[in-house]
Amino acid sequence: MTTVTVRDLRYKFPEIEARLRRGEVLELRKRKEVLGRLVPALPAGGPTPEYAAMQRAIFGKRRMKVTAASIIRASRDEGH
Repeated sequence: MTTVTVRDLRYKFPEIEARLRRGEVLELRKRKEVLGRLVPALPAGGPTPEYAAMQRAIFGKRRMKVTAASIIRASRDEGH
């Protein structure tokens, strides 16, 4: 684990931010006393899946006879 100081946060924040974005966990110190850890908020994720391609692979070109919008519209009309 890499150590950074409070002074580093003040004067080298862009460098520390870049390290956090790369997924590094940093130990924060002030006068040799450990204050805590800086941990990336979100783990580095992969690209977003191709949902349209997944849908085509599962269902092919099949279409529903009734759309979801028409089902919702009908249920709203029944309520009034």
